[in-house]
Amino acid sequence: MQLYCESLTHYQRLKTREVRTGNLLLGNGHPVRVQTMTTTDTMDTQATVEQSIRCIEAGAELVRITAPSRKEAENLLNIKNELRKRGYATPLVADIHFTPNAAEVAARIVEKVRVNPGNYVDKKKFEQIEYSNAEYAEELDRIRERFTPLVKICKEYGTAMRIGTNHGSLSDRIMSRYGDTANGMVESAMEFLRIARSESYHQVVLSMKSSNPKVMVQAYRLLIKTMFEEFGEVYPLHLGVTEAGDGEDGRIKSAIGIGTLLEDGIGDTIRVSLTEDPEFEIPVCKDLVKRYHLNAGTPSGLRVPEVTTLTYSPFDYKRRETFQVGPIGGKQVPVVIADLSKMEKIKPADLQSVGYSYDPVPDKWTISEAAADFIFTGHQVPEFALPGALKVILYPAAWLPVAGSPQYYPIFDAAGFIQAELKSDKLNFVMQDCYSDETTINDYTFLDQLANDPTVVCCLASRNTNALQSVRRMFVELQQRGIQNPALLFTESGEQTPDEHLIHFAAETGALLLDGLGDGICLGYNRKAKMDHVQAKGRTYLPVQDIYQFTNNTAFSILQATRTRISKTEYISCPSCGRTLFDLQETTAKIRAVTHHLKGLKIAIMGCIVNGPGEMADADFGYVGSGPGKITLYKGKEVVKRNVSSEVAVDELINLLKENGAWTAA
Repeated sequence: MQLYCESLTHYQRLKTREVRTGNLLLGNGHPVRVQTMTTTDTMDTQATVEQSIRCIEAGAELVRITAPSRKEAENLLNIKNELRKRGYATPLVADIHFTPNAAEVAARIVEKVRVNPGNYVDKKKFEQIEYSNAEYAEELDRIRERFTPLVKICKEYGTAMRIGTNHGSLSDRIMSRYGDTANGMVESAMEFLRIARSESYHQVVLSMKSSNPKVMVQAYRLLIKTMFEEFGEVYPLHLGVTEAGDGEDGRIKSAIGIGTLLEDGIGDTIRVSLTEDPEFEIPVCKDLVKRYHLNAGTPSGLRVPEVTTLTYSPFDYKRRETFQVGPIGGKQVPVVIADLSKMEKIKPADLQSVGYSYDPVPDKWTISEAAADFIFTGHQVPEFALPGALKVILYPAAWLPVAGSPQYYPIFDAAGFIQAELKSDKLNFVMQDCYSDETTINDYTFLDQLANDPTVVCCLASRNTNALQSVRRMFVELQQRGIQNPALLFTESGEQTPDEHLIHFAAETGALLLDGLGDGICLGYNRKAKMDHVQAKGRTYLPVQDIYQFTNNTAFSILQATRTRISKTEYISCPSCGRTLFDLQETTAKIRAVTHHLKGLKIAIMGCIVNGPGEMADADFGYVGSGPGKITLYKGKEVVKRNVSSEVAVDELINLLKENGAWTAA
């Protein structure tokens, strides 16, 4: 195993231990399983059964149901019996927080239980407590004493278990020693896994969830490395970005986190956590999983030269060091290039789709926060005065007549740049098709001719099936050769549906951005793509210009989700479950409607106290259900207002933002 996966240059599933969950096998090369979680009250047997059936018929291979106390755990039997009576044998998973007695009841009923090591025995009170080695060992003994009975019950009943760490609910004990880190997440799970192994119980799946894809990916990689080094084997992994949110943002954030790992063959089951009805999560799961199958990897992907040592750490984020060329590289935020080359004739109104609105009366351009930095127009020079902030990229022949203008720059292929007699003295884009061209598979001399030219920005893409691995391999080559030119990520989609496009773009570019690779992105469509129309949740993108709006918005959302360029408000919103104490979808929409203009602010919207102060630890402000019709408002981890009526809670949130200087008028 190479660091954290079987191969860094082509797709190969990570070999994991086989685990049986009811009639379903996970790990050991079995297909990646898709699952979801019900949002109904577990005590409402009929509603939970009906929703479970909708999820199963949508394609869910496991269905998780919350069991916050013993009474809900006991009612799982009625739910299971009714499903079995109706002919549904899909395994059920009990979701446990805080209550070992509920877990011990559920383990005798359903096929799998999920426990969170951060709150199963340990508690989180956001207190900084110093533990001596002896005190720490004493706490571990207490965990062993309380957790072992559940392990023995699971072993006796053939029940599987997920040890599911959440970044936001690490216990005070773990936080005191490891801090709010991926290391802490891994150790939290390993403590429980060691206890299970000591009882010769191996029907275990693990997860490392976070609302921050960067932390989530690092934690899974580190967990794999830790398990392999300590045990010589890896247990199956459940992948998910917790509290991803809704709509396109939720899909993009999930695709970045889950897709990054799936690209490297990591993951045995996935759940996409959206603030929507659970059956809507399944198509997104399916779109993610179908990109990766048992025979993935083609000769084109396998030609990429193997690498055994990375030139960067996959466990700690550090942006690749580059020098600055114009507005690109160095310490500049990643740029967005909008590909408008397929437009027949670009007009001022067309630029609205990429963030520039023109008003002819005052002859003025208005620029949005999600305005592309460059447009690529191919052979076409726009026949109107452009907004001053916008730059244009052209093919060399089209660039030559306007070479003296500071708004126009050429894009060459590598050979064309080397041979060109006339180049920009400020900024040249040089396209490299990574390891797709036979002449460049093992011949890097062209890189040496580009190396550290102070005007060159590399544009990396690949036609290989394993495009991500090919581009990543080129970054390794650049770093090994000490080449510090900025590099942009060019990705084309040949998919058909909006979700497929989002997933393709997010997985292939997001994975690199999470590793600190890339100084900008350009998203486009190839000839296989369905271009006649795109329908996305909440709105319809129609032919031509609105396709470009969809792509431009996706680019900025990817940068937002990878925390590399902030252009809008971020919502950390839980997917709802039977513990939720208000209408989460409706409330999220209300809060989004009045706060969407607050660029850079992170607002958490949590359905109950289980997901509240824990998972919103990364947020600036929080809105958390604390009882029927009651909300608690947070600033960071601090409770500011308790028991606020849900009827006025959104207004009170706005007041809280104003009191803390976080509010600006829309």
